[in-house]
Amino acid sequence: MIDFQLTEEQTMIQKLARDFAQKEVAPKIREYDQKASFDKNILSKMGELGILGLSIPTKYGGSGGDYISLGLACEELEYVDTSLRVILSVHI
Repeated sequence: MIDFQLTEEQTMIQKLARDFAQKEVAPKIREYDQKASFDKNILSKMGELGILGLSIPTKYGGSGGDYISLGLACEELEYVDTSLRVILSVHI
């Protein structure tokens, strides 16, 4: 039987991405859209949290997460700002 429950680590990554998107991006997204701008500091913060290197092995400087975690992070970022999900997907 296949267990479709998220692991504790996957749940933590999902929450990390959700909290980040809600606190750092959601309050400013309307302003960014109206001005057609993007705050590059967001990427630095994503990097500091390990989101940008989520599925890259630790021996190469990544977070060593699995692809389910990457999908969960993408989903949470895209909920707030599609461009962040695109950046993450292309980056990895």
